Amino acid sequence: MKSQSLLFLSAPILAALAVPMNAGAQDAQQRPLPTAHYTVSDLGTLSGGNFSQPFFITKNGRVAGSSNLADGSSHAVVWGSKQAADLGTLGGSNSIAFGVNIYGQAVGEAETSASDPNGEDFCGFGTHLICLPFESANGVMNPLPTLGGNNGVAMAISNRGEVAGFAEDSTPDTGCPAPQVLHFKPVVWEKGVIHKLPTFGGDPDGVAQQINDYGQAVGGSGTCAAFNVNFLYNLVPVHALLWENGKATDLGNLGGQTGLAGGNVAYDINNVGQVVGNSDLPGDTTFHAFLWTRKIGMKDLGTVSGDVASVSISINDAGLIVGASLDANFNPRAFLWEDGVMTDLNTLVAGNSPLYLMTGCSINSRGEITGLGLTSTGEIHTYLATPTRGVASGESNSQDAISRRIQSDDAHKQLQQQLSSARSGARFMGLQ
Repeated sequence: MKSQSLLFLSAPILAALAVPMNAGAQDAQQRPLPTAHYTVSDLGTLSGGNFSQPFFITKNGRVAGSSNLADGSSHAVVWGSKQAADLGTLGGSNSIAFGVNIYGQAVGEAETSASDPNGEDFCGFGTHLICLPFESANGVMNPLPTLGGNNGVAMAISNRGEVAGFAEDSTPDTGCPAPQVLHFKPVVWEKGVIHKLPTFGGDPDGVAQQINDYGQAVGGSGTCAAFNVNFLYNLVPVHALLWENGKATDLGNLGGQTGLAGGNVAYDINNVGQVVGNSDLPGDTTFHAFLWTRKIGMKDLGTVSGDVASVSISINDAGLIVGASLDANFNPRAFLWEDGVMTDLNTLVAGNSPLYLMTGCSINSRGEITGLGLTSTGEIHTYLATPTRGVASGESNSQDAISRRIQSDDAHKQLQQQLSSARSGARFMGLQ
């Protein structure tokens, strides 16, 4: 099983809302200048690795993700000051960090050395080891409790220390294809105590993807399915959800009803309460990025010109959105959405970039962006795009960008292989 990230609102959370209100106001004051241009750096991999994947960047520049090692295993990583810290595992070979906060507390999934008694492969590495949610601080990785099942995943951690994700209970789900056996539910952990979040409309399973500093969480619920290496979980997301005060709200859809194209799911929520994700269009044959607000509901963000699908993955408090836009062959390119306009992020790079920017996975309040980038040798690395006063040409400035786009099918295959073997592609989907 694998996932992306969200929330449970209890009285203690609501009582403390006054504290993050100030934090949100500070973030809003830090909003970057409109139409920023960017310089790009390659954050690289752990020693011996050739693939790395980011999932979240904090407002002080910490990046959570994973990197493979020389032996092919995957380890959770936090980049700080452009240095990669290996967080290790819980006894198994593999782990991933999906979230981190400004204090360096990281969360994710990690294998133990014990085989899953039901033969499940919840982490998705093909090892069939027990997969536990973890919280890591000061170099120590500690497991978080499940709902009575064997496995779980922590997807996000707020600056208040609340953790969102999903976990198994002890009830078999007869609708799950092998090897998945048990139900999994969206959850939030408060000071290490787990709370189950409701799904919507009788949906048997769900995942929480993200939680903000006010305790609002987002994600989705639906039905159990075969493990998807792009989503990193066993779910067909039918309903994109917002959790507040312990209640699940369906955010609607863009016309698709079944979740069988890209799914209806929310990936991120900022401290202003704006939500982004993707939703299927009428006919359930493709999907588009969306922005949801209380005032307008769900808005279709479209695609970069000429593309056929898109997904919005992250939004900062200034309302800037990043994600991926996909062409007819499902080759991705990172986008920045600002003031109603979606732009290929590669065209906003000032100077020569060491990477072709394939996805935008996270954007912080300073406008810094991290995602998947393609090197000139065909490896996929984590990049950091930093706002600059430089001027972009309006065309892709990455080295050999044209030839890389010509060879995009090869890049697509490389990414597929890495997602399948390194389990490092969550928060980006649609690559079948």
